Amino acid sequence: MKIEQIYTGCIAQAAYYLESKGEVAIFDPLREVQPYIDKADREGAKIKYIFETHFHADFVSGHVDLAQKTGAKIVYGPTAQPEFEAIIATDNQEFKVGDYTVKAIHTPGHTMESTCYLLIDENQKPYGIITGDTLFIGDVGRPDLAQALVSDLTQEKLASYLFDSLRNKIMPLGDDLIVFPSHGAGSACGKNMSKETTDTLGNQKKTNYALRADMTSEEFITELLDGLGVPPAYFPQNVMLNIKGYSSLDTVMEKSLKPLSPTEFEAMANQSEAIILDVRSEGDFVKGHIPNSIFIGIQGNFAPWVGALIRDVKQPLLLITPEGKEEETVTRLSRVGFDGVLGYLKGGFESWKASGLEVATIESVSSEDFASKRDEHSIVVDARKPGEFSAERVENALNIPLDNVNERFDEVPNKSFYLHCAGGYRSVIMASILKSRGIHNFINVEKGMSGIRETNVPLTKFVCPSTSA
Repeated sequence: MKIEQIYTGCIAQAAYYLESKGEVAIFDPLREVQPYIDKADREGAKIKYIFETHFHADFVSGHVDLAQKTGAKIVYGPTAQPEFEAIIATDNQEFKVGDYTVKAIHTPGHTMESTCYLLIDENQKPYGIITGDTLFIGDVGRPDLAQALVSDLTQEKLASYLFDSLRNKIMPLGDDLIVFPSHGAGSACGKNMSKETTDTLGNQKKTNYALRADMTSEEFITELLDGLGVPPAYFPQNVMLNIKGYSSLDTVMEKSLKPLSPTEFEAMANQSEAIILDVRSEGDFVKGHIPNSIFIGIQGNFAPWVGALIRDVKQPLLLITPEGKEEETVTRLSRVGFDGVLGYLKGGFESWKASGLEVATIESVSSEDFASKRDEHSIVVDARKPGEFSAERVENALNIPLDNVNERFDEVPNKSFYLHCAGGYRSVIMASILKSRGIHNFINVEKGMSGIRETNVPLTKFVCPSTSA
């Protein structure tokens, strides 16, 4: 069977390209759809269907643009109510793509419209299943994202639906089926996803905690809900964009890619409510940046951090990028619905510096200097996730995860403190946010825990309790 996974690491998302006899189906496409069109053109094929597994929360899908550009039909599962033309499949409805068959299997639980697509080859043999956010490798989809759309839904009720979907619709299928999920490790749509992006269903039955044969519904619900963090603020906004539709990416790019001189950039920053977003490396940002700008480096999990920390996808943005990265930055912002870019600084930060305009810096020390200067009275703030903090931390450190900094400003020490994360990326993001709020009484620790670990700084580590008598 000719199927290709197209994986985008920065948002841990997988789209799929299925082709047979000159016909193509795309599953869960990214917003930049031209690569799918170009691929089909190269193969002398035509895109016939765009299958959506559900209304995505973590990214804006390319279904609307792709349908408009190709004439392909958008397909959703039962109960979906998009505000644009689409085929709403019935449970077990089949679609032909050349000699292949795509069978819609309604699997509510992650969301109520969630649907998996069974792929059947030219010999009528089931080959694989595109599971969306219903089943991941090592995990299943979180059941708390659809509550805002239906007033009487609870995460417990959704979890019970997911339990039934997995047991009654997925687990009875053949062990040799290949599982093709929509996400891998790093996505906020689950909590325990593997770095692997495909597996056999049989192996998942053996290794995935959520597919244990002896698991009761109550046990499933308890384990699934345990440790679920608050979903990122942009998730509901992305859901609504995927339901209602959105501006063409071509329009967004034309509007956003406006070069601004330092004088024009400064004037627009002063006259608008735009956030200045600096996407260079953390090292460059620490050495010099525009005052009150926010750092989120494009080399990291850029788009998810933008969505988690800036929150409103309608927020106007002004960009500072490495030269040549302007289009990539706008594209990656658009993947999570941030279409409000007003322009970018022409010539990058160097042009700002050359103009003699004000420059700010962040006080930083190496991990070695941190080790030599720190004493028992030093205050240390750790910006990592609670699980990372629990596993290993500087003695007496305070955990304020970057994810929660906007809600926990009242916990930021009012005395001088050291700030670190795992490798230096997240602490500089947090530092930029603190400085933009007028908080300057901190010193950033370069390389974070990865550097601190190599020094003599005392660490507290989690030790698994012994099970011996």
